[in-house]
Amino acid sequence: MMLNGIDRIGRHAELFQGKRLGLITSPTGLDRAFASTIGILHERFKLAALFSPEHGVRGDQDAGGLVETYVDPQTGVPVHSLYRQDSKRLTPAMLDEVDAVVYDIQDVGIRYYTFIYTMLYALEDCAKAGKEFIVLDRFNPLDGATVEGNVLKPGYRSFVGNYPLAVRYGLTVGELAMMANDEMGWNCKLRVVPCEGWKREMRFPDLNRVWVQPSMGIPRYETALLYGGTCLFEGTNLSEGRGTTFPFEIIGAPFIEPQRLADEMNGKGLPGVHFRPVHYKPTASKHQGERCGGVQLHVTDARAVRPVDTGVSLLYAIKDNYEAFAWLPPFKEGARPFIDLLGGDSLYRAESVDVPGLLAQFREESREFAERKRQYHLY
Repeated sequence: MMLNGIDRIGRHAELFQGKRLGLITSPTGLDRAFASTIGILHERFKLAALFSPEHGVRGDQDAGGLVETYVDPQTGVPVHSLYRQDSKRLTPAMLDEVDAVVYDIQDVGIRYYTFIYTMLYALEDCAKAGKEFIVLDRFNPLDGATVEGNVLKPGYRSFVGNYPLAVRYGLTVGELAMMANDEMGWNCKLRVVPCEGWKREMRFPDLNRVWVQPSMGIPRYETALLYGGTCLFEGTNLSEGRGTTFPFEIIGAPFIEPQRLADEMNGKGLPGVHFRPVHYKPTASKHQGERCGGVQLHVTDARAVRPVDTGVSLLYAIKDNYEAFAWLPPFKEGARPFIDLLGGDSLYRAESVDVPGLLAQFREESREFAERKRQYHLY
C-alpha cells in the first residue's frame, strides 16, 4: 500500500504537538480515506492559521484569481492569502501567529506548476523568521525517475519558474524542499514526513489511488502527463484547451486545419501519443466562443510518451506552417514574453530553431539535472 505523508501523521505526532500550526494546502490535501488535512490538523493539534495558494485552500478560486484574507467557515481558522496582488509571501505578521508551517499539496511534477513556488517562498520565509517548516510528502504522479526538458536559466525567474529545475524534474515536494533548502543555503529547520510504499519508477496508474484534480486545469492524470509540453502554448495565441473538458490535451485556433495538422504530427512517429483532428469552441479563455480547429493528444503509452519533446514538436509544426501563429506579448511593459518565462530561456523565440538540435540540448540538460538531484532522493 502506498501512503502519503498525511496518511502517516500519527507516527510523527511529535512534530506537531504543542505547536501553533499554519497550513498551506489545497483540495488535494486529503488522506487515503478522503479526510482533509485541514480537518485532521484542526481536530488533533492546534491549527492556528491557513495559508492560501493560487485557487484557494478549498479550490474555489479561478486560475490567476487573487485570494483575499477571510475566515474558513468550517473551522473558524483565519485564512491568509499567499496569492495577493502585491506579494506571494508569508509576512512577519502571518508568521507571528504560528510556530511551524505545514505544507500539504499534491504536485504534478512539472516546473510551471505554481504550488511548488508557494512552498519554496514559504520555506525561505520560515528560514528567515526562524520558524520550522514541515512537508507532508506526496508521490510524484509522473514518477521520480524520468527527467525531461531544459533547466531554467538565471534571469528568467517568475512564478511559473522560480528555481533552476528541469521541466519534468522527477522529485517529490519533500525532496524538492530539501534540495532548495540546501542549494540556496536557507538552513531552515525542515522536516519531511515521508511517503511509504512509493518507489521512484511508480506513476499514478501504479498506485491504486483515486485522481483528485490538483487544480481545475488538470482534471486527469493524462492531462498532468501532457502538461509538461502543452503548457508552452499558454505563451502563444493558440488555445491550450482551456474552456473545454480537455485542457492541455486539445491544442488549436481558428486558423488551424485539423486533419492536415494531425497527419503531419502522426507522421513524425512520436512515441506513446496519437493526434486526432478536432473542431471545438472554447467556453472560456483564448478564442472564447470561436470555432477552432486543432488536435487532441491521446496518450497511447504513458511510459513511452515524452511530453516535452511532443509539445515542442507540435509547437514548431504550427509555428512553421501558419503565418497567423504568434507569441503573446509581455504582460506589462519591460517584462519578458510569457513563453520566455515558461521556457526558462529565450530560445523558443529564436529566429530559426533546429528542433532536433534543441531537443538534444534539452536531453543533455536533463541528464545533468538528474545527476544533480540524486543526492536528495528519499526513495
